[in-house]
Amino acid sequence: MTDSDHMGFVGVSTASSSIMTVFPLWADILGLPTRTLVGHDLPLDASPAQYRALVEQIRDDPHHRGALVTTHKMNVYAAASDLFDELDPFAVSCSEISSIAKRGTRLSGRAKDPITVDLALNDFLPADHFTRTGAEVVILGAGGSGTALSWALAERADAPSQVTVTARDDDKLEHLREVHRQHGTPEELIRTVRTDTPQDAAALVAAAAPGSLIVNATGLGKDRPGSPLPDDVVFPEGAYVWEFNYRGSLEFLHQAQAIAEERGLHVVDGWRYFIHGWSQVVADVFELTLTPEIVERLAGAAEVARR
Repeated sequence: MTDSDHMGFVGVSTASSSIMTVFPLWADILGLPTRTLVGHDLPLDASPAQYRALVEQIRDDPHHRGALVTTHKMNVYAAASDLFDELDPFAVSCSEISSIAKRGTRLSGRAKDPITVDLALNDFLPADHFTRTGAEVVILGAGGSGTALSWALAERADAPSQVTVTARDDDKLEHLREVHRQHGTPEELIRTVRTDTPQDAAALVAAAAPGSLIVNATGLGKDRPGSPLPDDVVFPEGAYVWEFNYRGSLEFLHQAQAIAEERGLHVVDGWRYFIHGWSQVVADVFELTLTPEIVERLAGAAEVARR
């Protein structure tokens, strides 16, 4: 290894991510061969040619060890999946790539979100919550992270009574339905609903059972300002309200916090999802095995950046 070795981060505004401060600290803890993380920023409307060029750049640069992909996971798969020598079953089933790694001369693409989102969920939700309460789930957003969460929920021994996934895009909802058809998910578990306005989404949230899990998986509040819900939304009594983002304007998070005491809400931001998401991809890129103890050491080191 040389000083010019580095790992990449494919996103929209990578310079403002906490990982830029955290990665060198993690490199020291894990004994990585580099402390350098390079951001690759692409606009939300990037072209397939831009995605292919970036994957080719990572593949052909001997000093580029691999990359984490956020926001663009599904677009990288759609535009450049043929450039990969290996794709894991999650990547193929979910049509997304969140981890780009090299295995010798072979380029590997993996979808880590079904694993990382489940780890983050288990950090705050009791293992028997759905069986004990009959609670439902409403996932606002049918992109890569929303699809991954619906997959993880379908795998739980403690399955919710119903998982409703929303989007403003029929194609994304059809893709999610196809993922679950291939996965063999019981048809009655997953309900997809097109929501053209925040009021449409708010009606679904308000109708959910007490104790339900309500999730912002739209990207709103991070990559662009806003919330998928209006300010007068009524969350179910005792709901777990999960904002996937930890940075940005975070309007959805603030909406829940404003009425948390009144409605008995458990409000969770995306910090632990960030920790699990990054640590799993770093482990993939550098071929490491993470124990829960190591993850907690990494989480502790990252608190410096959060403060």
